[in-house]
Amino acid sequence: MEALFYIKLEDKKVKCRLCPHECEISNGKFGICKVRINKNGELFTENYGLVSSVGFDPIEKKPLYHFYPGSEILSVGSIGCNLQCDFCQNWQISQISETDFKRESKRYRNSEIIELALSKENNIGIAYTYNEPTVFFEFMLEMAISAKEKGLKNVMVTNGFINKDPLNKLNQFIDAYNVDLKAFIDDFYIKYTKSQLEPVKETLINISNAGKHLEITNLVIPGLNDSPEKFEEMVKWIKENTGEKTVLHISRYFPSYKFKEEPTSVEKIFKLYEIAKKHLKYVYLGNLMLSEGSNTYCPECNELIIERSGYNTRLVALNKQGDCSSCGNHILEHIK
Repeated sequence: MEALFYIKLEDKKVKCRLCPHECEISNGKFGICKVRINKNGELFTENYGLVSSVGFDPIEKKPLYHFYPGSEILSVGSIGCNLQCDFCQNWQISQISETDFKRESKRYRNSEIIELALSKENNIGIAYTYNEPTVFFEFMLEMAISAKEKGLKNVMVTNGFINKDPLNKLNQFIDAYNVDLKAFIDDFYIKYTKSQLEPVKETLINISNAGKHLEITNLVIPGLNDSPEKFEEMVKWIKENTGEKTVLHISRYFPSYKFKEEPTSVEKIFKLYEIAKKHLKYVYLGNLMLSEGSNTYCPECNELIIERSGYNTRLVALNKQGDCSSCGNHILEHIK
């Protein structure tokens, strides 16, 4: 399928305008994402309809803790990514081209995904996830439009490295985002992801200004992005630019792909957790088999609002308007 967001150049070259890389691609070559190819002076997406993974997940697995808690969502992923993270947890599908992809996969029609999403009663919609959804933009956009027409919700789990015009297009149909803010250090982005920090910050501001539900995930890697000073700078920035109610997930790192460093210490995770709670009202911990950092408490009266054990969720003190049953403080915009 011909790709969206590109311009034609001389000598049958094209310039992709989907993400900030803005790859200039010669005839017969791919962009950094490995799935958008120049064919005779036109840009095509090779992964249109190619689904590497599909299945129903708890919404909390995305992770989204303040978006219809306790519900399920149909998760859909393809192949390719516009980042090259040395610590990628899904590198088998993200750091590969269609030609080299050997796992079982299937080409889906948009209608087949919608039909599957509608087949389960507790399902609220579709999450575009697993690999980076930006690089299957055209298929995601078509699904999101159809899902919206059927009354389904759309969720995008993303690295946030996307240009303004494509993001504005998505904002018309995506209801909630989880954005992976990998560090608050540009050198980290350049060295370990082959991208830049600033476009991700712009994406976060754009999503917030569009009034979309936003949650942020920060994977803490020992010695690379775990400085308490830089972390506090990051959470202050989040508060100032997206609001103190923005949900932050602090996620513990485990060795993956090219990184063999030891897992993040529990002590360091809790130190950053305490820093974040000074500035943000809702902070959670991920990749820890502990109860602390999972539950939602009212920031006004400290009442237990939502209890979580793994992906099991129980609404404890929340009324149908999303308010604390104890003091009336508004907690959630999106509740079943």
